Amino acid sequence: MGIDAAGDIPFHRPFIGKEEEEAVLRVLRSGWLTTGQEALAFEGEFADFLQSPREPLFCLAVNSATSGLHLALEASGAGPGDTVLVPSLTFTSTAEVARYLGAEVVFVDVAPGSFLMDPAALERTLDRLSRGLPAYGGLGSNGLKSGTRGGFGPKGKPKAVLPVHYGGLPCDMNAIMDIARRYGVKVIEDAAHAFPSRTESGEFAGTLGDAGVFSFYATKTITSGEGGMVATRDRELAARISIMRSHGIDRAVWNRYTESKASWYYEVVEPGFKYNLPDILAALGRVQLQRAWQFLEERQHIAARYNAAFAGDERFTLPPSGVGNAWHLYPLVANPPLSRNTVIEGLQNRGIGVSVHFIPLHIMPYYRKRQGLDPEDFPESLQRFAGVISLPIWPGMGESRIDRVIAAVKEVSQE
Repeated sequence: MGIDAAGDIPFHRPFIGKEEEEAVLRVLRSGWLTTGQEALAFEGEFADFLQSPREPLFCLAVNSATSGLHLALEASGAGPGDTVLVPSLTFTSTAEVARYLGAEVVFVDVAPGSFLMDPAALERTLDRLSRGLPAYGGLGSNGLKSGTRGGFGPKGKPKAVLPVHYGGLPCDMNAIMDIARRYGVKVIEDAAHAFPSRTESGEFAGTLGDAGVFSFYATKTITSGEGGMVATRDRELAARISIMRSHGIDRAVWNRYTESKASWYYEVVEPGFKYNLPDILAALGRVQLQRAWQFLEERQHIAARYNAAFAGDERFTLPPSGVGNAWHLYPLVANPPLSRNTVIEGLQNRGIGVSVHFIPLHIMPYYRKRQGLDPEDFPESLQRFAGVISLPIWPGMGESRIDRVIAAVKEVSQE
């Protein structure tokens, strides 16, 4: 992320136009800066965007996708003695929210050749946990390479699974939902990358599980600077999240300050959190929402240019494609003997910003030490990490920048 300087191409730069500036100024001049009518309008417009003929969808604005995941998991009843299943190849927020609540994290590998949670590995792991066994152990139990190791890792009642729609490509939600229902666990979709991703059925990623959580962080497909949205069709989950996102108070702040009768009175019904989305950010998000399809078309164009440039080149593996990919990321994989790190260094030396999504969580010190994990325990995640390079892909790049990125990747790969 960053601003162009001296011809550099940043990894990401948000598209902010005059309409976004005017929306923020409107809120600044209104005298009401915190959560209010803008946030309410954003919720309604987001729900309308995602709506399907099925039962009503509740959308609740929050100050980050991380807080949204925390709220959805808390509303699902996760706590000490429970386990929460997440892919190893994800950002730390997907897993850390389970630890906030005292639940244990259980990792699941991605499918071979994929960046997405492997339904077969998910089912094997749920089977172990449901029988009171440790989460990991034995060849094939979770895609683990260390077949001689005995059972190890967390035990506990499986409470929820958090599939991640990596890069904007939807997971196999039909398989994941079927498995989850058979084992009686909630499904909370980490849809931080996945707006506006659609499945083959035409439904949006983030609307298929018990809850879905979207991100409006600065690098995402639409942005409010910081922020997120929880979507759910479960009225009870929505009610719990609504209360818990604002200190566990039974009345919204804008009601307490704008109603003429008894506006000062409220009750604390739970020890909640401070997770509300301010109107300044909501106003920005509302304008960005209107640009969602335009932004998607530009991302699709950039991805198509990259695909055409690198297809058939044995040094690279193209990102998995599929129906409804939002192309939040373009994760190109450098194949051995080509060194991913060498390619990154060469691109950075040429002023091109890149990133890596993600360093697997099972090799991070906290989880590695806590669960006694080896890097090879989740071989597919490790393999994706070893070669992946996220190239710039953002609205407004223009053809000349796309050409420069393609030329630079080819050039540094021949050195």
